[in-house]
Amino acid sequence: QVQLVESGGGLVQAGGSLRLSCAASGSTNSIITIGWYRQAPGKERELVADMSSSNGNTNYADSVKGRFTISRDNAKNTVYLEMNSLKPEDTAVYYCNAAKVFERYWGQGTQVTVSS
Repeated sequence: QVQLVESGGGLVQAGGSLRLSCAASGSTNSIITIGWYRQAPGKERELVADMSSSNGNTNYADSVKGRFTISRDNAKNTVYLEMNSLKPEDTAVYYCNAAKVFERYWGQGTQVTVSS
């Protein structure tokens, strides 16, 4: 089992920045990828960014490339999402996700609201 706890969401004006954190605990040694998804009201959950545990390769949604950065601190078992130049369309609940071969784990989500 893997436990994921997100933090760092909040209300910010357009053009502002936020940093989300996801602290992982439990059986983290077999995680293949870890990253962030988001779900806006009335929309499906979508990938924002993720990172390979083996080589650190990253993957971003086109809508956030150049604005968001995913990073990790292995010593703290924590993954971050630095979000800059935020837009109202970035408003959503952001979920941390950890994927193993046959299992997928989710955090409880953190709300990000960007006002225009």
